[in-house]
Amino acid sequence: MNKWIRKSAVVLISVLTFGLITPTQLINSVNGEKPSERDTVEETLLGSYGRETSYFQEAEVDKEKFIGELLKQAELQSYQKFGTRIKPVIENEFREIIMPNIEKALHDTALQFPTEDLLNLTITESPGKGQSEKIFNIKNSDTKKDVLRFHVRRDNPPQAGYWFNFHYHTYHDGFQSHHELGSIYWDKNTPPKWMS
Repeated sequence: MNKWIRKSAVVLISVLTFGLITPTQLINSVNGEKPSERDTVEETLLGSYGRETSYFQEAEVDKEKFIGELLKQAELQSYQKFGTRIKPVIENEFREIIMPNIEKALHDTALQFPTEDLLNLTITESPGKGQSEKIFNIKNSDTKKDVLRFHVRRDNPPQAGYWFNFHYHTYHDGFQSHHELGSIYWDKNTPPKWMS
């Protein structure tokens, strides 16, 4: 029975400390003993494991920076599409309502790609003019194929004025389904053409 309790305590300590404190280290510190050569080797290995962990976290930070850069470009492309007549009217709502949803869509997409492949994603530089829905696309620069397409559609429900409906499409279903990002009210009057 005593061995079973001791083994359970060893497992519990290892689990609770995520393996950073070995049971031998804990017993030695309780008994006031100096660390053995084996404990020193274990600490060295744990130290290098900790460095590997921080390297992985740095890779994640680079991924976050990359997504942040895509997001900045997405915002600039959006403002370019809105033009000088639409941008001042909807800019604040766009930043508060739509941009967080674009960011979420980019994060969700980033989870589907390893970091090496994620770095191949680029944003297009030509929003659609006039009545076109295209704001920007995210494409794989190696395959030259689109991964995401971000659009804005003009909606005019009966007696409700004009709305800008922001949505995106993914390559998963051949760009068929609309994934909603949100809508912004314009006015009862017809909005000007994009990029005007």
